Amino acid sequence: MKKYKVLLTKAYEVTITAEDEFKAKRYSEFFTGNIVDLSNEEDKKSFNFEIKEIECKMNDSFEVEKVDE
Repeated sequence: MKKYKVLLTKAYEVTITAEDEFKAKRYSEFFTGNIVDLSNEEDKKSFNFEIKEIECKMNDSFEVEKVDE
């Protein structure tokens, strides 16, 4: 098989409870990865937040480059 590098962009809509907008943004960035909530119970208690839902809204590939073996 041939080998390729693909530039892929994904955008997620995250529903989160937090103390303010700034913390909601930061915790959404830090505690998510590949449509998964990476936070644990200690994180939620320490930072006082909870991710309620993560939904993929965009999944697009923009560039493909063949890689020489």
